[in-house]
Amino acid sequence: MIFYFSGTGNSLDIAKSIGENQGEKLVSIGRVMNDRKDYYEYILEENETIGFIYPVYAWAPPSMVIEFIKKLRLKNYKDNYIFSVATCGENIGNTMKVLDKALNKNGLKLSSGFSIKMPNNYIVLGNVDSKEVEEHKLLAAKEKVKIINEIIRNKENQVFQIDKGFMGGVLTIIVNPMFNKRGISVKEFYANDNCNSCRVCEKVCNSQIIKVTEKPRWEGQCTQCLACIHLCPQKAIQYGKGTEAKGRYKNPNVKIKDMEII
Repeated sequence: MIFYFSGTGNSLDIAKSIGENQGEKLVSIGRVMNDRKDYYEYILEENETIGFIYPVYAWAPPSMVIEFIKKLRLKNYKDNYIFSVATCGENIGNTMKVLDKALNKNGLKLSSGFSIKMPNNYIVLGNVDSKEVEEHKLLAAKEKVKIINEIIRNKENQVFQIDKGFMGGVLTIIVNPMFNKRGISVKEFYANDNCNSCRVCEKVCNSQIIKVTEKPRWEGQCTQCLACIHLCPQKAIQYGKGTEAKGRYKNPNVKIKDMEII
């Protein structure tokens, strides 16, 4: 069973590749969390492998992933093999430690972990990669997944193939709390006159805080997945004054339909 969280399709792409290879079903964390339950229970088969695949937000897992793990109940869990794959633009800091800590609090233990570089999409700071860089990262990721699949299949323990980056641990401790505190605000989101009320943003919002009448309205706490910005067919959705002229990105191996939460 593979639990995944994805905003622009990178983590879903990896989840699909690993899921198909390992014969594991996929569970969308965003879709599940939309039910607003106190806990989420799953029944494990004998020796079933468990995976968590998600992007890195400010050198840690998305807050929704951690919240999901807190509410996760796994029946028949008997030290099952648990792996984690973090997709990132460059490096992940102490992401694996943060995830393992959340698992430990729920009586679970991370067996192995990996990071995979994928095309950049956090255009609030920076821009998308060039097409050349994007294609290079996707090809390299495909090869990395082959190695990861072999390790998972053999259930190799304590294999951590990750790129923490320079001062990654410090960045996780200092930057991530600020990101989670400030990133939840929706004040900077708006739709320009290109909006045609197609409701794609509403359907793909992991936090389910977008409602479209004539134009989308954001009400609630955001995860900063930026699915609404990147997947808008009209490039109508913006964040502050800096995204208008920037590129947009969707993983080429997934469809917008695959990303819908509702």
